[in-house]
Amino acid sequence: MAFPVLLTVLLLPALAIPFIYLAGKKSAKAAAILLSLVAVATLGLILTTVPTILSEGSATESYTWIPVLNSEFTLSVDGISISMAIITMVLMLTAAIYSINYMAGKKNLPLYYALLSLLFVGLVGVFITSNLLFFYFCWELMLVPAYFIIGGWGYKDSYKNSFKFFVFTHAGAVFVLLGIGAIFMVTNSVDFSTVATQILSADPGIVRWILIAVTAGFAVKMAIFPVHMWLPDAYAEAPAPMSALLGGVLTSAGAYAIVRISIEMLFPAVAGTTFGIDFLQVLAILGVISAFFGSFVALAETDIKRVIAYSSISHMGYILFGVSLIPLAATSVGAVAQNTALTGTVLHIITHGLSKGLFFLAAGAVMHVLTIRNINDMGGLAGKMPVTGTSSTIAALSLAGAPPFACFISEFFIFLGAFQVIQSGWTFFIIPTALMLVATIFSLAYALRFTTKVFLGPPKNPEVLANPKKKFEVPRYMQLAMVILVVLVVVVGIYPSFFVNLINTALAGFL
Repeated sequence: MAFPVLLTVLLLPALAIPFIYLAGKKSAKAAAILLSLVAVATLGLILTTVPTILSEGSATESYTWIPVLNSEFTLSVDGISISMAIITMVLMLTAAIYSINYMAGKKNLPLYYALLSLLFVGLVGVFITSNLLFFYFCWELMLVPAYFIIGGWGYKDSYKNSFKFFVFTHAGAVFVLLGIGAIFMVTNSVDFSTVATQILSADPGIVRWILIAVTAGFAVKMAIFPVHMWLPDAYAEAPAPMSALLGGVLTSAGAYAIVRISIEMLFPAVAGTTFGIDFLQVLAILGVISAFFGSFVALAETDIKRVIAYSSISHMGYILFGVSLIPLAATSVGAVAQNTALTGTVLHIITHGLSKGLFFLAAGAVMHVLTIRNINDMGGLAGKMPVTGTSSTIAALSLAGAPPFACFISEFFIFLGAFQVIQSGWTFFIIPTALMLVATIFSLAYALRFTTKVFLGPPKNPEVLANPKKKFEVPRYMQLAMVILVVLVVVVGIYPSFFVNLINTALAGFL
């Protein structure tokens, strides 16, 4: 019997929870290191499935679960889901390392690290399952530790903002649950591959409502305009490691779900209909609006974390615009263009996750040292905080789409896919594509504004002015976490082939 790699990846952070809590009773640093080791172990385990995915397209494990629901407990990774799992493990590793210094001195740290491990279970479960019921279980499981971490260790009005986050995302989850229930009623299955086959013979009139319900629910998690209201407060008031996980993975889970369930599983049942075309055009329009809305507010914001939070809304717009291209590329110009649109969209989920996680850790480092949030009161920190300044600048430039950093190559693929769709006759996408190109200018503008106000020019903070020769760099574990992400943002930007090759193996599911 083959070693159950995926089951071990799922169970390891769950089984580690009591040990992490008990270790935290002795030493918070020990709990952080134990959580880091769990992240490294799961990362090493899931990487062993890469050769199988590259040769066979996926790696799957099935276990008996709920026969009455015609359901097996199926764990499966393909090129898309393993990429998301890898990013989750990397960000959990860096969040744990960063927390050693950042959370030092805070109360109830054993519980904090135990909740992080529980959050780890939910995040990994969402990405490695191919069972809708277990997907929803993990989808909801993510909310519980996230609520208590934001509320318990956040900044101002932390429980108020955590409650807002919980209510919004749970309301979105209700639509997802309704959709999953309807899928089971129509297909008598909750298995991804079985549903994808059975849904093709279902009434398109019913499928369209299922598609709307689940996509609306996932869009809330993505914080797409106009269901974005929970995101700025939650991101801004969460502790920095949690902000990195929120911005890097939790929001991206919504984008992953739209690609995996809305587009790959459900959309083929309505493809070719008027509704199908309208649905994709609405996604493109919402993507454009979100990209501009997030960029404009980020340009006006002065709170260091809210600037980054609104940047997330903008980049979710890029991803939603890319999502709208995937089915059209398949039906009009074939696999080559779809490959480009799909590659760009999924790769941007990954590159945004790395860059946004790094950006939040760098912002948290600045707040940790200066204990202020207004970027108008900063400046002159580049020489005082060289590691933080370099990390923040690389994250900002990546999110601005500047080469050679990670988001450049993913945005390039998205726009290349858009041009191919337009060339094939979908003239509707001319204006959205042009507007998205304009949006990149605003992304660069808020990135440069942020870097200039925080790190360049003369210092404005009284403590920095009073100590002109003093270094203000954060402790070594916080630096180490940022350096890990800096390396990945640069490496993925220069050599994205590892993720591109993985994503391409999932292409068959979208044809």
